[in-house]
Amino acid sequence: MGIRDGGLFVISIFSALTVLPEISGELIMFDRDFSHCPTIVYRPIQPSDLEVLEHIHASLFPIRYEREFFLNVVNGRGIISWGAADISRPDGRIDELIGFVTTRIITAKESEIDDLLPYDASMKGQTLVYILTLGVVQQYRNLGIATSLVREVIKYASSITSCRAVYLHVIDYNVPAIYFYQKMLFKLVRKLAKFYYIEGQHYDSYLFVYYVNGGRSPCSALGVLSVVAAYFSGLLRMLSAKLWKKRNDKRNSRWFRCKEISNPLVIQNNRRTLDAENSICQSV
Repeated sequence: MGIRDGGLFVISIFSALTVLPEISGELIMFDRDFSHCPTIVYRPIQPSDLEVLEHIHASLFPIRYEREFFLNVVNGRGIISWGAADISRPDGRIDELIGFVTTRIITAKESEIDDLLPYDASMKGQTLVYILTLGVVQQYRNLGIATSLVREVIKYASSITSCRAVYLHVIDYNVPAIYFYQKMLFKLVRKLAKFYYIEGQHYDSYLFVYYVNGGRSPCSALGVLSVVAAYFSGLLRMLSAKLWKKRNDKRNSRWFRCKEISNPLVIQNNRRTLDAENSICQSV
């Protein structure tokens, strides 16, 4: 399906669609009538991508980003990014971006999910990879490009020893994005009220996390209470069973003593029957 060529990762869309037709989590449909078979290359974003990157962001997102953000992306100043290009385009624009993902590394203490990470005294400098933006131009959606870009991010995060998770925010009305990240096995861990402010209106945000390198969400207070409740419930059942057994043993011993006076032979038969039943129960 794909081959690596230096720092590039090349995928033939024809073979990808043949083997994994549902690989992408995108939901928006488009006209698949390509005049060619797209061959997608994944590479770092570079300075020559500046104008196209700005244009795609403007067409995809309701939030307007400052010029400084794009300059930081293309020059790699504190931002790690990957871009996708179709090197088989018949119009000659074989290196033009058709998709991208931008990320940055932050310390766990700077994030909103510090309390969702397990405490590790030996790992004080825990880091996270935060996905800033992810997008694919309309014509190339539903080809698994967004999935491949996110997988590159996860692979990168996994290669950082101190990294414990990849996380991001999704605006609450972006149902396709929510479905996409759930399909990528990100966990929806939190809803943030009025996180976005766009054109004079507040919007909530969902926070998604993908744990790496042993990072995981610690037990919540509710989870701890559930475990404690289950433990005491089991303990009470065990004590009740022991008390019930002791009562039955006392009753049986009284019954045997009464029978022993009246009919010793019946007692012996009863004892044999009881022993046989006990042996059957123990072997099951």
